[in-house]
Amino acid sequence: MFRELLQNIKERLYIFNYLGSLLVITGLFMLLPLIPIFIYNEEQSLYTFIFPAAISLFTGGVLCLYFPLKKPSIRGAMVITAVGWLTVGLIGGLPYVIGLKKGFIDAFFESVSGFTTTGITVFEHLDSMPRCILFWRAFTQWLGGIGILSFFMAVSFRGGSIAAALFSAEGHKVTVARPAPGIFHTLVILWSIYGVFSILSFFLFFIGGMSTFDAITHAFTCISTGGFSTHDASLAYWEQKKIGHPWFIEFSAIAIMLAGGTNFLIHYRVLQGKIKNIFRDFEMKWYWLFTLLAVSAIMLDHFLAFSKTEPLDLADFFKIFRIAAFQVSSLITSTGYLTVDINSPFFPALSKQILLTLMIIGGCIGSTAGGIKVMRAGILFRLFSLELRKLVMPRRAVLPLVISGKVVEPEEVYRIGALVWGWLAIVMVGAFVTAFFSDLGPWQALSGMASAMGNMGPFYFSVHKMATLSPVIKLTYIFAMLAGRLEILPLAVLVTIVFRRL
Repeated sequence: MFRELLQNIKERLYIFNYLGSLLVITGLFMLLPLIPIFIYNEEQSLYTFIFPAAISLFTGGVLCLYFPLKKPSIRGAMVITAVGWLTVGLIGGLPYVIGLKKGFIDAFFESVSGFTTTGITVFEHLDSMPRCILFWRAFTQWLGGIGILSFFMAVSFRGGSIAAALFSAEGHKVTVARPAPGIFHTLVILWSIYGVFSILSFFLFFIGGMSTFDAITHAFTCISTGGFSTHDASLAYWEQKKIGHPWFIEFSAIAIMLAGGTNFLIHYRVLQGKIKNIFRDFEMKWYWLFTLLAVSAIMLDHFLAFSKTEPLDLADFFKIFRIAAFQVSSLITSTGYLTVDINSPFFPALSKQILLTLMIIGGCIGSTAGGIKVMRAGILFRLFSLELRKLVMPRRAVLPLVISGKVVEPEEVYRIGALVWGWLAIVMVGAFVTAFFSDLGPWQALSGMASAMGNMGPFYFSVHKMATLSPVIKLTYIFAMLAGRLEILPLAVLVTIVFRRL
């Protein structure tokens, strides 16, 4: 028994080699905030990044040197994925401990929120923070958007079946269909599209009146649908301070957020000249339908709630449309930017429920967005209508579930049902934990956990309240952010293995 256990451990030591490579890559990235340190004369923050970068590089180098490299199994790939995200979250939180004197759990929470592109923050007074810290927060979301593990795979040139196993284990960032036959070529195409949108975001935000620093950091967090801002007021900052062209910034953000929430395979097809895919693809039809219905419903809800007390003119109509369109785009893509707090009276009860629903649905499969995904929601809707049709059809009638001209196999339907159920079950358990360990109401507790699991950001209570929540709740949210980002399975495999060993 003991010999068998030692043999099993020995066979899995290769996992440390992969984690070592990941730490080396993370350590190199952690040197990038040195650029704003020297530009903005923040030399006092030098060790904030030098020290954790050195730890990451040294530890990673040792692991790569002393542990073997071999092709991982599917289960091994999932363990590497789950432990990899935990490791990056831990090392990425060290600058917050050193530079901001934050506690370990708060720093870990903020780091995981960044890398998973969730955007929930426990940090206040962002406007007065060192710019190197703000740059790192934004950069973690940019890395997390396309998947830091996929970057690590290509940089270390571990292609073929090894990369495929890790790439698949990382979850929802890539669908079964790929734009190119090889994993490496697929990554190059995805990164190219991601990079182009990042550059486009920068120029749009800069033209709109953002400073160079704000344009760069918001470009990082917009296409990644992360939502971290450099200001406590989020994107409402430019409207409040009367800087630049706030409406241009907001509509630019809407376009980039919706692009980030779209399957990147659709972007690739558009570049090939197949523009109709934007509107004819099964998932895109549902994506636009959810977006337009939500904007229309929120506008109507606001009109009905306030038209009797506030006379509305054309300018008011445009303002209401602008706010509704921005907030719907922000939440359906799981970005989490705000121009008006979702707790605000601007959003009546129905609007708040609509926004919460969008937080659960999220964006498209193969995008940088979170949530259960539009594709799965659309398939479940189609499945429900199919069951209704079967009730009125002859018993022998065969009605397969057809999506985009292809029959969906029962195994895939079972998988979708299991993932959606697992997603909702974790949300409910987390909401129970939140309610038990805090004085939040049921509505607030549910919104906090849905935001964490959906990698969203906004919730129906204040950032100050979030910062003061129990460590138990914060650790629960960390688990939810990772589970949502990895689509449950890799983290579930890791938890199962740990409990079996215990």
